Amino acid sequence: MVQTISNGSKPTMNGIDPALKPRLRRRSTFEYVAWVVSILFGAGILFSVSTNPNFKWDVVAKYFTHESILRGLMLTIFLTVASMVLGTLLGLVIAIMRSSSIKPIAATAGAFITLFRGTPVLVQLIFWFNISALYPNLTIGIPFTDIGTAIDTNALMGPITAALVGLTLNEAAYMAEIIRGGFSSVGKGQIEAADSLGMSAATKMRKIIIPQAMPSIIPATGNQVIGMFKETSLVSVLGVAELLQSAQLIYARTYETIPLLIVASLWYLVMTLVLSYPQSKLEQKYSHTSARVPRKSRKVVLTAPEGIAR
Repeated sequence: MVQTISNGSKPTMNGIDPALKPRLRRRSTFEYVAWVVSILFGAGILFSVSTNPNFKWDVVAKYFTHESILRGLMLTIFLTVASMVLGTLLGLVIAIMRSSSIKPIAATAGAFITLFRGTPVLVQLIFWFNISALYPNLTIGIPFTDIGTAIDTNALMGPITAALVGLTLNEAAYMAEIIRGGFSSVGKGQIEAADSLGMSAATKMRKIIIPQAMPSIIPATGNQVIGMFKETSLVSVLGVAELLQSAQLIYARTYETIPLLIVASLWYLVMTLVLSYPQSKLEQKYSHTSARVPRKSRKVVLTAPEGIAR
């Protein structure tokens, strides 16, 4: 009797691996009914939206690629990228501090995370925009000496700067917890092995902990990028001419509120879909639970009863 097995799979008859066979699922009548109801419901909504003249789709098409809308979109993308990069770097530092065995350092990082995760983003943005009411001037210099330079806080903390600072600090608190969770996923044996090799704390973090924590960190970071893109709409309260504020400036002049809000919403939806594709690919690549089936298996022929490979 001859059997054929593949590397990483169970012995099979006739060289067919059951794990590679497509699984068939019998569809119930309820599922077909649910499909019909869903299609009819969606078609009804689509027909109502497309035929309702109050939506003013001609106005939506007119302003969808308007110059001020596109400028606002570029500013939104800039705020998203800058806040995520700075927030991730700061979050990495805070996560390392939070994981420190030195209690004051860990407590400081914990207080930062608690403060910025426990207060609304909108409140933080307004606070940083009005920080000059508390500190009209900031002095940078050597403590207990007359050596220093005074900085006008009101001139320094403009709308865009306040938006960038507020979004970055808030994102750093969330990224710190995501990164710390990734650190916790690294096996204790890996850390003990690094200690037994005499690695320093910096080398252990750079070569052992961070590379193994990335599969847990990267998918969650993708969700944060999408969330940050939508959170930038909050900076419109500071007068920053991002996407939503650009739409508001136009409908304040033309009184076409709904069409301009639809324009902004469509751009948010388009960019969210664009960002969702690479995020899904990263999740597939770094997911711990994804099944990895070999693309090509090497066949080994065994002869019974000896079971000698040929």
